[in-house]
Amino acid sequence: MWTEPKSSLLSRRDWLRHAGGGLGSLALASLLARDGWLRAAQPPTVANPFVPRPPHFPAKAKAVIYLFMHGGPSHVDIFDPKPALTKFDGQPPPEEFHQLKLQFTDVKKQKLMGSRQTFTRCGRSGIEICDSLPRLQQCADELCVIRSMHHEVFNHTPAIWLANTGSSLPGRASLGAWLSYGLGSVSDNLPAFVVMHSRPLKPGPGVWGSGFLPAVYQGTPVGTGATPIPHLAPPPELRGGNQRAVLDYLQDMNRSHAAERHDGELDARIASYELAFRMQSAAPEAVDIGRENMETRDLYGKGFGEQCLAARRLVERGVRCVQIYHGGDNEDWDTHGNNHDGQTKRMREVDQGCAALLTDLRSRGMLEDTLVVWTGEFGRTPTTEGKSGRDHSPYGYSMWLAGGGIRGGQIYGATDELGFRAIERPVHLHDLNATLLHQFGLNHEQLTWRQEGRDFRLTDVFGNVVKEILI
Repeated sequence: MWTEPKSSLLSRRDWLRHAGGGLGSLALASLLARDGWLRAAQPPTVANPFVPRPPHFPAKAKAVIYLFMHGGPSHVDIFDPKPALTKFDGQPPPEEFHQLKLQFTDVKKQKLMGSRQTFTRCGRSGIEICDSLPRLQQCADELCVIRSMHHEVFNHTPAIWLANTGSSLPGRASLGAWLSYGLGSVSDNLPAFVVMHSRPLKPGPGVWGSGFLPAVYQGTPVGTGATPIPHLAPPPELRGGNQRAVLDYLQDMNRSHAAERHDGELDARIASYELAFRMQSAAPEAVDIGRENMETRDLYGKGFGEQCLAARRLVERGVRCVQIYHGGDNEDWDTHGNNHDGQTKRMREVDQGCAALLTDLRSRGMLEDTLVVWTGEFGRTPTTEGKSGRDHSPYGYSMWLAGGGIRGGQIYGATDELGFRAIERPVHLHDLNATLLHQFGLNHEQLTWRQEGRDFRLTDVFGNVVKEILI
């Protein structure tokens, strides 16, 4: 039975007794519980939501680093060059374009706008990549570029919800949350799902949330500065043995409460408290890129590259899903005006980090089972908005995958000759999510959560695994 200390100041002997015994027993109990040895000794309703669970079938990927380009990269300026668009630059779109019933702004006033970017066929595969991505060009043979991505959602906020959670409406669980729920956690001291972003996102933080899944599965925001996780360090009065004693007392009451009331949310909160305690030492070390040698830090560069380096360190230490959002607020890929300069600036911001991540993962033997995803919520129109901008286009756009059992050095699918719509081997967002789960050994139709009388899943009632791009 825990008793209140006589004084808030502990002697050296008391501190060693509380801290050493408490931390040692916590570590032992946690590890035994993960392996299933202590389950019979726990109250029957208290379960560890982080316990690793087997996949439905053998997995090719152990972790995913998801690079999300907030605002909508322009596919015809980056991965999908269109000679016909250049040829008819400045002319009205063909008549059949007006019959497509696409939601572009002022459709009849728009003119075709050829790209001012130049492209090079790269690597042995000959994938065409914009010359504003010179470092990524050197990784062409690692990439599977899908040129036929599409969906139906035109505006940013619902499209970002759809890309992250499989639904254009708020309240659903994100990919990282589904992976955490389906497979548990590899690390004892770090969360299974970590999120990094430098600017506010249009939909808010719910896009990396757990929806109706237990809250323990939502993403944990992490930075790369001196305080990677706000409010993680305990206040001075709870440092040392005091914090362990207080936590033990609270957890004992929580477990008793959960056992009496069968409260699943409280079970998740108990596990979260314990994880937060262990993260106090593990998390700052995991994202401390200063521990890397100068050669590695120079490889990644600053800004977005530092986030990519932190992502590699986290995956290396057992984090299952790291999601990095590039851009946000008014500094993103949403180029309604001056498309060329805006897209060029964004490409230069991410080029070094993306290439370094692929190169570093490959050199460490990690790319084989680490899946890297690069995408936005949609692409941009082949026509003008205003004088030099491009509008949103979810009807056909590009993204790429690498590692994690994906066959590199290939282009999959195509848009029409002007880049309006996906017409050859189209891949819907539900197909992409089904494929990502498949690489983790999860059948997207079997990974479900019962809510309000219905079995929900990441892919709703759609989705097919794109088997042609797999090794």
